[in-house]
Amino acid sequence: MNKLSNKLPMNLSNQLSLPVINAPMFLVSSPDMVIESCKNGIIGTFPLLNARTSDLLENWMKHISEELSNAREKDPSAKIAPWGVNLIVHRTNKRFEEDLELIKKYEPPVVITSLGNPSDVAKIVHGYGGLVFSDVISLDHARKAAKTGIDGLILVCSGAGGHGGTLNPFAFLKAVKEFWDGMTILAGAISTGEEILAAKVLGADLVYMGTRFIATQESSASEDYRQMLIDSTLEDLVYTDAISGIKGNYLLPSLQRAGFDVENLMKKDDVDLSFSESKAKAWKDIWSAGQGVGSVKKISTIQEVVDELKEEYKKALRTREAMSIIP
Repeated sequence: MNKLSNKLPMNLSNQLSLPVINAPMFLVSSPDMVIESCKNGIIGTFPLLNARTSDLLENWMKHISEELSNAREKDPSAKIAPWGVNLIVHRTNKRFEEDLELIKKYEPPVVITSLGNPSDVAKIVHGYGGLVFSDVISLDHARKAAKTGIDGLILVCSGAGGHGGTLNPFAFLKAVKEFWDGMTILAGAISTGEEILAAKVLGADLVYMGTRFIATQESSASEDYRQMLIDSTLEDLVYTDAISGIKGNYLLPSLQRAGFDVENLMKKDDVDLSFSESKAKAWKDIWSAGQGVGSVKKISTIQEVVDELKEEYKKALRTREAMSIIP
């Protein structure tokens, strides 16, 4: 049987119970979500802009660092994954410099960059021994990012929630592997343990999962958002650039409730990722989800979701091993 891909550093691999990143989700990922993800052996992350001020962000980063440090001291043998943050490297992010200073101070082990050149960020993060992953949705973007000194490419494929891409994961991963020898993280409609294993078989080192964790008790999603996820199927998604100027998947009922004419959505004139206080209020009731939304059946804790994923992953591994002995 072919070995599964694993380009992860040994110290990272040993801290994981599953090769999963709980993806950073705007207005959803919370410090509690990050902490509980890491305590259950998957990488927990959050967008820096979820903290509405720099002072609040510093409190969050300090709290996460202390909680995970205490957990490791309490049980040195436990698989406690590293935490990470998502930094938007786009000119519209007015808080970029302030947030970068806090990254230098609190040294998150994983920094995920989006929508910009990560070169300068990579130098800073590598200076304290951290890893830098970058979101990409096209081959051109992947080639450019691969030359910037980062450690991993996050291939955001068709079906991803939020700012999703359009490429098939089979084709995208294969094409990237032709010029990239670093870590690869696959994103897009991955919601079960079987799908985690499938991504590994394809050659991914980690997977990005977001939608499956929105309806957890530790998330910042509202009760209405969680219930809408449970009630929705992939037919309830709209792929549009009318919200931020960048294509993304959104829940149709949330767009309708926010007053959008979903039959006549118009592309924004420019990209707006400033996420100011007024923008946050406007986004509060516009909810994204990936095509794996059908896997969300109930409100659970992070631990319950991870335990279920582990069982699914183990079952899929056993099935794969059994298939390998068939003549």
